[in-house]
Amino acid sequence: MRARLVRSSPLGFRRAVWLPVLLAVGAAAGCGSAHSSSGGELAPNGTLDDGAATTAPAADTPSAVPTAQLYQTVLQRYRAYQDAYKKAYETNDPTGLAAVAMDPLLTEVTNDVEATKAKGVIWRFTNTFNPRVYARSKDSTKVYVIDCVRTLAAYRYSAKTGARTGNPPGGAYVYRATVQYDSGTWKVAANVRDRQC
Repeated sequence: MRARLVRSSPLGFRRAVWLPVLLAVGAAAGCGSAHSSSGGELAPNGTLDDGAATTAPAADTPSAVPTAQLYQTVLQRYRAYQDAYKKAYETNDPTGLAAVAMDPLLTEVTNDVEATKAKGVIWRFTNTFNPRVYARSKDSTKVYVIDCVRTLAAYRYSAKTGARTGNPPGGAYVYRATVQYDSGTWKVAANVRDRQC
């Protein structure tokens, strides 16, 4: 076995000192580029980037998430929808629903809030929830939630005077909701009332 000889740089001392600096600056400038493939070069995490990563499923797709974590996320988003739903009726402003609901439910609730506002009415209510996941689609992009929603109190107020104008009786009903994965987040797409519970 022979030892390899180390030779001085053919560029000379001054050029050899600046060459690593220029290469480092060029490499740093390329880090933010729009190219997703590095042409088979080693990626910073030590893996080979040969473009095949684009065909593998992303780690944040619903089918790649463990079931317990997926269900927990879906139930959190369902509760966030219920909070936004309550706030929309209390303020007669449905704009917060777009973050947690999607069509067809988003349009249905938005239209109802607008109709309530046009009547000069504000609704305030207190519900209790007990949601559970009962099914999901094969690709895990739709998760179905069943809930017994109990209305503890509901009051209708005049938006003009603030006076209470009525209170319908409470009750408990089964609701079936479809929570759907949409552009990187979970949103409620349908929420249908069923029998009493």
